[in-house]
Amino acid sequence: MSYYPLFLDLNDRPCVVIGGGRIAADKTHALLEARARVTVVAQDLIGSLADLAAVGRIKHAARLYQAGDLAGSVLAISATDDSAVNRLVWEEGRRSGVLVNVVDDVPLCDFIAPSVIRQGDLTVAISTSGKAPALAVRIRESLEEKFGREYARFLELAGAIRQSLAEKNPDFNARRTLWYRLVDSDVLDLLRAGDEDAAYQKIEAIMGIPPVSPKTERTSNYKL
Repeated sequence: MSYYPLFLDLNDRPCVVIGGGRIAADKTHALLEARARVTVVAQDLIGSLADLAAVGRIKHAARLYQAGDLAGSVLAISATDDSAVNRLVWEEGRRSGVLVNVVDDVPLCDFIAPSVIRQGDLTVAISTSGKAPALAVRIRESLEEKFGREYARFLELAGAIRQSLAEKNPDFNARRTLWYRLVDSDVLDLLRAGDEDAAYQKIEAIMGIPPVSPKTERTSNYKL
């Protein structure tokens, strides 16, 4: 099967998790990281989910799944050990146009969750199309050593100058040339080494704009 890779904006959008165990908890935490509004449907919750429900981070429907639970949601994840329930969730998703992932049952998945590396605004997603998730995990682990915190800081600084650069250089091709000069420079190496002053100077020399904004104001105690 060939999948279309994409990143979904789930900010303040309703999502449903069916199940209250460890896997359901992992999926719920991932959705909360994306700032989704999560409803968990399960008679019982493991401790971490119960804690989230207690402080209002998630909505808990304390019962078994029933038809209509997916109404109005963007996507749903079924993480139960009941294959009949999982199929009912998938069938409801098909009828209602809700994207469904049934954990560890690829034929009942409209989408699959990749293994993910995050460093600030950098997200690297790795998928084996559901064939060998353990391989995706090992690949992620091997890449995590490459993508350190300097990548998060680089993106903060790049974001601080992006709008100003567009105003100063309205020509797209000219901006593209500058961006490639920047990413091909040693700025990441300087940030990795903790030499933020030199990184700032190099960014300004290449881009013609100092990478300082209210959100990324220089601080003498910044540590990678």
